[in-house]
Amino acid sequence: MKKLTVIKQHISILNRQTIDIETKTLSFAKILTDLVRKKKKLIIAGNGGSAADAQHISTELVVRMNYNRRAFPSIALTTDTSALTAIGNDFNFEKIFSRQIEAIGNPDDVFLAISTSGNSKNIISALKIAKKKKMICLGLLGNKGGKSSKFCDDVFIVDSDNPSRIQEIHIIFYHIMCSIIERSIKGKL
Repeated sequence: MKKLTVIKQHISILNRQTIDIETKTLSFAKILTDLVRKKKKLIIAGNGGSAADAQHISTELVVRMNYNRRAFPSIALTTDTSALTAIGNDFNFEKIFSRQIEAIGNPDDVFLAISTSGNSKNIISALKIAKKKKMICLGLLGNKGGKSSKFCDDVFIVDSDNPSRIQEIHIIFYHIMCSIIERSIKGKL
């Protein structure tokens, strides 16, 4: 019986988000398609399950989503364990992403911040540095967007305070977004 409740929760949230998913995937995909055409890069970060999502999105763009084509420039800041542990040790956990953005972010690159609460201090710190570097900031957020939303140029906010349901909707969102980007850029191998 419990499983049915979870499924109903998921479907209810998905139904509430359908229009947002349609409009925001197109908006994000346009920004990211322009980024690829301008030979800029996407930098992505998140914590916990959102760290895995950052890596998943980056892989879909660098490798492929639905067909073989040229690689799109994308980096997940969650993959360099040496940088993560050194920054966490020598500075603090709040700077694990902002320090990396300081090093590799350039004007007109895109930073995609993922936070189910919208209030992750390391994500907010990274958004602040990205804004200073004149990067485009996008947010995949939950819980009404939290404090992160005010630093983003565009946001997709899942209307829930349940991290699992938020992440499930984020996955649907970014799979659609990556497919749109891939279809928009005709650079097949």
